[in-house]
Amino acid sequence: MARAAFPKGSVAMRVRDRLGEVFDDEPFAGAFGVRGAPGLSPGVLSLVTVLQFAENLTDRQAAAMAVRAIDWKYAIGAELTDTGFDDSVLSRFRARLVEHGMERVVFDRLLEHCKDAGLVGAGGKQRTDSTHVISAVRDLNRLELAGQSVRAALEALAAAAPGWLADTVNVPELAHRYGERINGWTMPSSKTKRDRLGEVFGQDALTLCRAVWDPSAPVWLREVEPVAILRQVLVQTYTVRTDARGREVIRKREADTDGVPPGHLRLASPYDPDGRWSAKGDELFWMGYKVHLTETCDTPPATATATATATGGAGQGGRRPNLITDVYTTTATVPDVKATEPIQRALSERGLQPGEHYLDSGYPSAELIHAALTRGTTMVSPVLLDPSSQARAATGYDKSAFHVDWKARQVRCPAGRISSNWNPVRQHGQNAIVVTFAKSTCSPCPHHTACTTARQGRRMLTVRPQELHETLTAARIEQKTETWKDKYALRSGIEGTINQALDLTGIRRARYRGLPKVRLQHAFSATAINIIRLHAHWSEQPLGSTRTSRLTRLSYHLTA
Repeated sequence: MARAAFPKGSVAMRVRDRLGEVFDDEPFAGAFGVRGAPGLSPGVLSLVTVLQFAENLTDRQAAAMAVRAIDWKYAIGAELTDTGFDDSVLSRFRARLVEHGMERVVFDRLLEHCKDAGLVGAGGKQRTDSTHVISAVRDLNRLELAGQSVRAALEALAAAAPGWLADTVNVPELAHRYGERINGWTMPSSKTKRDRLGEVFGQDALTLCRAVWDPSAPVWLREVEPVAILRQVLVQTYTVRTDARGREVIRKREADTDGVPPGHLRLASPYDPDGRWSAKGDELFWMGYKVHLTETCDTPPATATATATATGGAGQGGRRPNLITDVYTTTATVPDVKATEPIQRALSERGLQPGEHYLDSGYPSAELIHAALTRGTTMVSPVLLDPSSQARAATGYDKSAFHVDWKARQVRCPAGRISSNWNPVRQHGQNAIVVTFAKSTCSPCPHHTACTTARQGRRMLTVRPQELHETLTAARIEQKTETWKDKYALRSGIEGTINQALDLTGIRRARYRGLPKVRLQHAFSATAINIIRLHAHWSEQPLGSTRTSRLTRLSYHLTA
């Protein structure tokens, strides 16, 4: 009946026909006990979850599809009369996966299947880019965060230890203040009154924390997550001091005088302790996370094409589909360049290290480029150019004009003069070499003004150790060529993948709270994108062409 209804097949049907062994129960054995009544198959639940993300459905909608959609019934092997399962099963299944660190099991198994089928492999071209992910909680300013943190802790203690809470604090007074959620729209408009309200929030937070950490209080109360978060918010938002009269005064921290925690440590919500505020450029400002997607982007060699044909992986004239090979989720404050090394290491461990890796990762360091080369990967990414004033002004002699003699540990300037000092140092946690020319050598030089403007009247250079210096120099020279610029244009294709993930799976908005659950969401989203692309590949659907506006086409015809 499913084949009659879908004569050309569907994504769900194709998954069962071609990828059935990927969704097996055995990989999930460690997360499910052997005692008690048998539950639903974890393999089936993982398949339902992938299909759920492929169609961007809620849990309730996915549970309904497992009952009323005949292709979904075909995919999970259910009878036509099967009444399905409660939607809460999917939530409990995800929680179990997170608890046992199995967020990427299905994603990794699908990649391994594609690797065996010759659809992905090491040595090709891959590209990586990131996009912001908005947290699943509302945005709070500092005042709202302080009050809402007290409210969250009180709510948790009212459920966990109601008797202790009633004996310790004035519940009616706190219920009047924190019964409703803290909302900036209902706060006083006067700055004086808002500052006073902030002090009240701080006093309540301090009183509650002192009561919880009192020796007479149950020790386990300190392990309640909202209480631990309240303590951290109290420290990062307020200072406690004693005035001239000996009275205890609590007030909000000021960035200029008291200091505030750095962005990667500063909590932004009591309900999502992993969400962070971050900015990109002058216009993008968000609270949440960041996800990095890596995909293949090349045509296989003849040998790989033959393997794919023999294993049933061929399609579209032997071309392999562009598949996501890694999905890496971080907090919003982690710079893109910090994610490059973990991504490349993960690809190498799975035997999928690329020959060329195209990135837009914010100027990778020489160490990062060199480490990638040792793995057999060439990083195609812009590197930071020579920061010297001569290089920025494009006049005078920059570092490339100096010749380094590594054996003699000397540097020769464009005028043929030899450096006087060679000092290995540590700068910003990295090895470097500071080279200095003597003042007596530089002062009478006819090229002095084109070489240095230093007050000491002599030129100083900072270079990296030989291997790193040569790697960085070669990258700087290459990226100035038109050949490199044309080559690097391949990276822009990852924007289409991010857009597809956004449109089909809603990857830019976190469904859940906390970094582990958001990582699970992104792993299943990437798996969903891969099965959609595999379905299109096996169905021999041609790749979509880039859309061109009518005005652009008219302009082309008029100027051709």
